[in-house]
Amino acid sequence: QVQLVESGGGVVQPGGSLTLSCAVSGSIFRNLPMGWYRQAPGKERELVATITGTSGSTSYADFVKGRFTISRDNAKNTVYLQMNNLKPEDTAVYYCNLKSGALPWGQGTQVTVSS
Repeated sequence: QVQLVESGGGVVQPGGSLTLSCAVSGSIFRNLPMGWYRQAPGKERELVATITGTSGSTSYADFVKGRFTISRDNAKNTVYLQMNNLKPEDTAVYYCNLKSGALPWGQGTQVTVSS
């Protein structure tokens, strides 16, 4: 069974940076598009960024464009999310999944942006 394990969250001041990691078990990872999602308290889960499996093409939600960068290391079965210039509204639990969101969700990693 495929498992998703997110890490790298924490508390950071506005304007700060964090890098999240998502380790994916199983052999399906390499050819499938992956995504980072987030869910703030009282809000629906939303898609933040995606990356394709082979070419590595990326796309971003408008609210993170220019600040976040998604990448992947297929040899390590890992997806990353580099987050710069963080804002208080970025506070949320961050999850990774297939772009389709079809896998069982992991526990996520909490990102809190606060002064």
